[in-house]
Amino acid sequence: MIGLVAILIVVLLAVIVVQIGRVSELAAKIRGEREVYLQKNNRTAFFLLVFLVGFLIFCVYSGYLYKDRMLGYGPHAAASAHGGSLDSIFNITLVITGIVFVLTHIALFWFSYKYREETGRKALFFAHSTKLEVFWTVIPAFVLTFLVIRGLNVWNMVMADVGEDEDYIEIEATGYQFAWDIRYPGPDGKLGTRDFRQIDPGGNPLGQVWTDSKNIDDFLPDKIVLPVDEKVRVRITAKDVLHNFYLPHFRVKMDAVPGLPTYFIFTPTKTTAEYRQGLKDYPEWQEPADPDDPESKMRWEEFQYELACAELCGKGHYSMRRIVEIVERDE
Repeated sequence: MIGLVAILIVVLLAVIVVQIGRVSELAAKIRGEREVYLQKNNRTAFFLLVFLVGFLIFCVYSGYLYKDRMLGYGPHAAASAHGGSLDSIFNITLVITGIVFVLTHIALFWFSYKYREETGRKALFFAHSTKLEVFWTVIPAFVLTFLVIRGLNVWNMVMADVGEDEDYIEIEATGYQFAWDIRYPGPDGKLGTRDFRQIDPGGNPLGQVWTDSKNIDDFLPDKIVLPVDEKVRVRITAKDVLHNFYLPHFRVKMDAVPGLPTYFIFTPTKTTAEYRQGLKDYPEWQEPADPDDPESKMRWEEFQYELACAELCGKGHYSMRRIVEIVERDE
């Protein structure tokens, strides 16, 4: 019996020795994997910093490269009295969000590098920080309040209707699939009333009420022609689906809603000819308008203001483009 117990003790000791050896081998293997893991972690953190630098350089370079394609810059300067105010809002918003964009990305990638996992480092946990709460609540609140108030001031200025004794020209734009009906007042300077129940595609496409004498001299031109430096009020509506009256160079954009007339007021400040002269200074406009014909006029010579529909209204949406020409008053 004693011999059997002794044999069992020896066997158990042997098993223990073997297991200790396996544990030692496993520990050594784990330590090696740990070292490899930390090396990879350090390498990833380093490349995150490299990416940050390259990414910010790319953002700055692309912004500089495409600056002439941004609203308010170069060939895309506003051609209306209120356009500068809208461009100013865009620019201020771009600067503020640009600063936040840069700072947050620097923090994101720098923290990924600085606080990467390392041997002997223990993460600090804290449940609350009043200073941080105040910092990331108060500052954004002030910035957003500034943007909203400034935006409302510009909006109220842009959307102010004409006064009773104010001189202006009023025209009407009615969108439908897929074109615009533009109506001008005649010598009386007043647009006549309309009634959708009197619409007749063959003879009265707008439903003009002929018992209203103001309708007699109204006319529908093929092209929108407006005088420079004179206030224009545009009545905007639609016959069928949602459209959008969009004059990009004049910073005019307003929905055309069936049954709900809207309007927009703007004052053109540059004739078509003046805007063309401004485009001459940019290399991208010093190219033939027709790439297949080197003898064709330059792009700047063929430039036209345009009216477009900015609401996807169907498969013929693209065809709603109309030419807008701004001329001197005498012309």
